[in-house]
Amino acid sequence: MRRTRQCCIFQNRKGIKKYFGNRFGIQLRNMRPWLFLAPSLAGTAIFVLIPFVNVVVRSFFQAVGGQFVGMENFIQVFHSQAFRLAVKNTLHFILVCIPVLMAFSLWTAVLVTAAADSRNLYKATLLLPMAIPVASVVLLWKLLLYPQGLLDQLAVWAGGREQDWLNQGSAFYILVLTYIWKNTGCDMMLWLAGLDGIPKELFEAAKVDGAGSWQSFFHVALPGLKSTAFLVLALSVVNSFKVFREAYLISGDYPHESIYMLQHLFNHWFVSLDIQKMSAASVMVETSILIPVLLWTWKRKKR
Repeated sequence: MRRTRQCCIFQNRKGIKKYFGNRFGIQLRNMRPWLFLAPSLAGTAIFVLIPFVNVVVRSFFQAVGGQFVGMENFIQVFHSQAFRLAVKNTLHFILVCIPVLMAFSLWTAVLVTAAADSRNLYKATLLLPMAIPVASVVLLWKLLLYPQGLLDQLAVWAGGREQDWLNQGSAFYILVLTYIWKNTGCDMMLWLAGLDGIPKELFEAAKVDGAGSWQSFFHVALPGLKSTAFLVLALSVVNSFKVFREAYLISGDYPHESIYMLQHLFNHWFVSLDIQKMSAASVMVETSILIPVLLWTWKRKKR
């Protein structure tokens, strides 16, 4: 009887250990992805989220003295002529560049997909601008477009006169061309990934039904590229804010007013230590970007 009771106790202990051991193992397996993500999440929190919250808080206070001023910083920024000019030029740049870049990169992706034999060669050629340093591109533009540069020499030879191409309205289109040339390869690769993800059976079925190339593109390819289009749009907008390097290296602190972007304004405020204005403007820009993205995401989930 005593031996039977000891055996039961031993079996119960063994069962309890097995139960808690299995449960701990399941919890450990469930936590494993989070353990791998922990360094990235910690880095994002330290270098992105916490500074962003700090900027939002600073936008409601004076930089000197730390006095709470409410919406005064936002009102000053909104009435700033430099801020309004920078916002207008930035929106103009985005509205011109993004549609052209998306359409052109999609067109190149379709051409590369059709050219099966030379596909790798075309991809390498279109991706080459991404490997060229910005300073080299700027040096090329200066050799071509500065007064007494190559383009001016050709204009004088043809009977024209010298012009400073980088300090007039043409500077905007030079910057647009630089942006499109630099980012076409990246967007093309995203479109190629989206096209490769569309089942080939759909194109074959459309061909059997008598659809031509254009009909297959508009009724099969484009509907299958909706998610890719949103990704390309988001990354293109993000990359459009990086043209500050080109504009700054070409024209310095005070470029022609057509290419005076938000980045120039933030740079001036940073140099002058006008932290409260810079914080308020940053919050306004982030909010104007975040609201459309959240609305689009909400509508997409609602569908």
